[in-house]
Amino acid sequence: MGLLRGLLESVSETLELFYTATATLTQESTNGLSLLGTLLARVLPLFLTNNPLPDGFPWGSLSDTNTNPYVDYPRTGVVRYYDFTVSRGIIAPDGYQRDVLLVNGAYPGPLIEANWGDTIVVTVHNNISNPEDGTTIHWHGFLQRETPWADGAPGISQCPIPPGSSYTYEFVASLFGTSWYHAHYSAQYAGGVVGPIVVYGPTHAKYDVDLGPIMLSDWYHREYFDIVKELLSPNASPRVLSDNNLIDGKMNFDCSTVAPGDNTPCTDRAGISKFKFQTGKTHRLRLINSGADGVQRFSIDQHTLTVIAEDFVPVKPYNTTVVTLGVGQRTDVLVTANAGPPDSLFWMRSNLTTCSPARQPNALAAVYYDKADTSATPSSRPWDVPDPGTCANDPLDISEPLYPIPLPKPAITQTMDIELFKNASNVTLWKFNGVSMRTDYNSPVILLANQGNFSYPPEWNVVNYQQTTAIRIIINNKGPGPHPMHLHGHNFYILHEGPGEWDGTIVRPSNPMRRDVELVRGNGHLVIQFDGAPGVWAFHCHIAWHSSGGFLASLLVQPHKVQQMHLPGDVEQNCRAWDLWTKHNVVDQIDSGT
Repeated sequence: MGLLRGLLESVSETLELFYTATATLTQESTNGLSLLGTLLARVLPLFLTNNPLPDGFPWGSLSDTNTNPYVDYPRTGVVRYYDFTVSRGIIAPDGYQRDVLLVNGAYPGPLIEANWGDTIVVTVHNNISNPEDGTTIHWHGFLQRETPWADGAPGISQCPIPPGSSYTYEFVASLFGTSWYHAHYSAQYAGGVVGPIVVYGPTHAKYDVDLGPIMLSDWYHREYFDIVKELLSPNASPRVLSDNNLIDGKMNFDCSTVAPGDNTPCTDRAGISKFKFQTGKTHRLRLINSGADGVQRFSIDQHTLTVIAEDFVPVKPYNTTVVTLGVGQRTDVLVTANAGPPDSLFWMRSNLTTCSPARQPNALAAVYYDKADTSATPSSRPWDVPDPGTCANDPLDISEPLYPIPLPKPAITQTMDIELFKNASNVTLWKFNGVSMRTDYNSPVILLANQGNFSYPPEWNVVNYQQTTAIRIIINNKGPGPHPMHLHGHNFYILHEGPGEWDGTIVRPSNPMRRDVELVRGNGHLVIQFDGAPGVWAFHCHIAWHSSGGFLASLLVQPHKVQQMHLPGDVEQNCRAWDLWTKHNVVDQIDSGT
């Protein structure tokens, strides 16, 4: 695969000629009702203006340098309401037409916006039919300290929403920055149920224009359920090759590569994403890896990227030419349009790394300065920064949180190994902490814990930390591939990552980096620590296919406080609706379920 990737990169000039900026499909044909990646996409404000607090900003005097967001945040009293309908549709993001799942008829789904400290309320209507299916939505990166039942992990924090039913999520935006939402039911989000989230907050870095979310995603021409079904069949390969790579849901595809006998409608020039830069101005780009598997390397020809935040963590600004993002990670960068005159145009690039299985790994979008011809195709050359081949994030020591928090002393240290194995049916699965997880949709762990039931089947892979809150986990990856490790409900401290076993070294213990996703490299280690909040929190690889294969654990923290929580009646009501639906319908749960 590495040799093949090198050959593909060596012919990038030929690919750029093919990936013309001229489109032959309408935006509705490629992305439904989404305007992301088009010149009609909205430029974002500095904050949402209704009901601001004193000092002209909704967050008052709180800032990204003087406020510990895990302890204090504004209570604006403002509620942001959203209404989402999840349904099936047919679109062609790269020109290859396929069945997808859409949010409000759009891929990517609608943008959620809020100010720091606002309450977000989203009512989700499950309109998935022909065939029917359950669904849940996870609000990635949100702490859910007061609402762990709104986390969106089926069998852990809720029952699935049955077809024809609705469920309302309500939670506080206690962190600020860039994130995303996605289905957390099986590998469903790989079918299209994704969308961006922006929580406006204070910023130490100055910029002129907020261009908003730029979603980077590997793309598959087969439906997610068919992929999972094949993966979990006897003697199947654990690797899934993506068919393309998208920027804001768009890219071209070479239809001549479609397999013989595949009569699916396909157009070579569906169109690529386009962005407008204002000459001399500094722009904020909110990068999101919303893919199913691939590690992305993002760059813009001849432009320096200034990193100002990673996940929901503002960092001391640093300059780079390439940013690496594993699945689920976000990086906010500033880019100044100073690389040429007002009629300049450049390629934006996001390439899947050598460790990401892909048939076509290179995504392109066009960046136009004010007076550039927006029908023209760029001819700029990429930065000469080869893929290092480590399958890891950018060096850990270059990212330092703006608000410093020294590493606490852990109360417990646990080792969790990642292993690939075949079960008695010769199905290849993942073990995490010695267990290949399989959830029970009808019995969410949080409901049972709230009722005082702390005894669970081994296959649920529930780790009960009792009253311990300062928890250190050493993750050892026994295989050659990387894994983006995501912990729900927390920004964890990242102590160290690297090849082989951990030698006890801690990177900057006075102020370690914090994120909610970090890559563990192949045959390597990742050491994290977190201040556990009461709840039941999914901890898993964010590669959709690996999570489906059992690579997930549920961390039960402070169970006595979970038992004392007053869960909204909607939680149990939704479970009753799901129970009723499953009595009359077969749930084809062929994977872990989450």
